Parts: sequence; structure tokens; C-alpha cells
Amino acid sequence: MRICVCTVVHHPEDARILHRQIRALLDAGHEVTYIAPFRACNVTPWREVSPVDVPRATGRHRLRALRAARRAIGEHAGYADVILLHDPELLMALPRETRGRTVVWDVHEDTAAALTAKGWVPGPVRPMLRPAVKRLERRGERRLKLLLAEEGYRARFRGDHPVVPNTTYVSDLQPGPPDDRRAVYVGNLSVARGALDMIEMARLLAPEGITVELIGSADPDVRPALREAQRTGLLRWYGFVPNDRALRIAEGAMAGLALLHDEPNYRHSMPTKVVEYMARGVPVITTPNPPAVDIVEPAGCGLVVPFGDPAAAAGAVLRLRDDPELRVGMGERGYAAARARFHWPVHAARFVAQLEAWAGRSPAVVPDPDPVPAPQAPSEPLPEPVPDY
Repeated sequence: MRICVCTVVHHPEDARILHRQIRALLDAGHEVTYIAPFRACNVTPWREVSPVDVPRATGRHRLRALRAARRAIGEHAGYADVILLHDPELLMALPRETRGRTVVWDVHEDTAAALTAKGWVPGPVRPMLRPAVKRLERRGERRLKLLLAEEGYRARFRGDHPVVPNTTYVSDLQPGPPDDRRAVYVGNLSVARGALDMIEMARLLAPEGITVELIGSADPDVRPALREAQRTGLLRWYGFVPNDRALRIAEGAMAGLALLHDEPNYRHSMPTKVVEYMARGVPVITTPNPPAVDIVEPAGCGLVVPFGDPAAAAGAVLRLRDDPELRVGMGERGYAAARARFHWPVHAARFVAQLEAWAGRSPAVVPDPDPVPAPQAPSEPLPEPVPDY
């Protein structure tokens, strides 16, 4: 097949889009045109894809990016067997050339619920936007094919749509034991995702000789606090790092942090970082969002702390440091649970087969899911933290 993948909101190296879905399509022998903000994010595209650069939609500056995406989709729709969209904004930017084509919307989040966590949306406007977002979703469901990232998203839609969960690659070799020196976070940094809580936690752990490492891009409202914490040596902030390299940094840490706040969008969304920590043998420290608790507690692979309580999170880290048997056992149990339930290649086969079915193509031969793809150069140095400017 020829697949046209488009995003103007996500980073071009987004783990779900690039490292999972596009990688799965390429491994199955399909051709991928990738419309994404490469220059805006200073990203060199993979040689296996045909890149199309567009501006990035950030904050309230979205119109230029949507216009560019509309033009790019129109130019490439004629030959595409499937057009795969990753942003709800793109539902408003579909050109006439997509009529009669197979257009798929990959639903990453509960868009209406997520408005409360988007600082760039003025507070008084959010209640008025929710009905508009829901109307846009209903219109998208009538006109497009839908893939859902969560089972919990089914209630938002009338039809029965396939779910492609946010899982990860889990090596067939068990990772080494956790250390007693580092607590890590992988993912976007925002107030709602606990960025300020982790800064305060780092302040409490610094006298104990424990380093907090934050790996991910940051929302504008938390960048000054992160830079100051970096400058004063409270923590290490690496900025955005491609997912495979970010997880290499995280491997071996004694704790993986998932301190999400009690936001509507998080109450039924599985935090992918939890599964990624487990896959790397890292014990998890999470707030009591139901999807995270439903994974961590049955597997016995982490500790649950209250919302917005940096002192409790720091105490959980110290508990893991002081109990080697506990942290090693949690790391081993987390890895075993991730390998059994969350190995991405199993879901990748279903994802590719679903797109093939929608495009009217016979299913591709899917490789054995056991080997972990996406080879990486072991000699490549890991990135340095963000400079303290």
C-alpha cells in the first residue's frame, strides 16, 4: 500500500506515530509519505519514508500549519491507498481530493476532556469549545474510519471501532537490575503531567544524593522553572529525545515517574510511560489514575502516591533506594508483565492488517513479533541535558 501519514501537532519522532505505526508499515513492505513539521522540530526524516515538511501547530498559532497540511494532503491524496491523520485539527483541513479515499483518524486522546490541561486555551472559552469538539468528533465518525488508542475511548463514539493501544517494544532479554541513584521521567513536561511536582521532588532528593532526570519537551509555562532547576543542579533535563534513545537513558534507573494530575483526560487513558518503564525493568511510581493503578498494582511493579504530593513521591523513591530486594523484584515483575501484555509487535500486526482491510488489500505477511525491530547504533552517544541558559 501507499500510506500518507500526517501530523502538524505532534513531534515528527512521536513514539506512537513514527517508532510504532510507521515502523510497522515499513516492516510490512508498505510505502509511507510522512507529512510532519520536520524543520520546526529540527528533525532529519528516516530515509525509508518520503517526507513532506509543514509548519508546526503550537498554542494559538495553528492556521498556517493547517493550511499547509491541507495543501500537502491534497497533493498526495490521489495516489494514497490510506490517509492516516493524527490530529483532530486535521478533520477541519481535509481537501476535496480526499473524497472517496480511505481516510483514517487515529484518536490519541479525549480531545474535549484534554481542554482543561491545555494552558493556551483561555479558561472562559473551554466550556464553549467542548460542544464544538464533540460535534467535530461525531462528524469525523460519520465520514472517516477511526482507530482508538484506548478502550476507554469507545464510549465517546456510537460505532464499534478497533483499538490500537499505546504499547512498546519489549526485549526478549530481561534488563539489568535497577540502580540506587536515579529517578527518571520520559514524556512531555507540563503542569498537568507533574513537571512542577518533579522539580520539588528533586529538591527533596538532592541532599540524599539521588538524581532526577527529566527526558522530554516542555510546555512554555514550565520551561523557566525547569531551566532554573537545571542551572542550580537540582535535576537533569534533556529536552526532547527520540523515544528509543530516551528509553536507553531510563533503563537501569531505580524509579520511573508518572505523576499525572487528576485530569479528566487521564482518568481513562493508559499512561504509555508506565508500560515503557516496565519494559525496561524500571519500578514505577505513579499517582492513582485508574488505568495506571490497574496495571501497576496487579503486576506488583511499583508504588502509588497521592496526587500533587512531591514529598510522598520522594518518600517512595527513598523506599526503593533503601530496599534493594523490593526494587529488583518490582523491576523483574514489571518486565514480565510488559512482555506478556504490552509487546508492541503483537498489536502492530493487527494495526497493519486493519489498514490493509480498509484499503481493500489482502493482509500482508507479518514477521514474527518476538524479535525487537528498530535497530539502533550502540556506539551512538546519549544526549546531554539541556544547557542551563
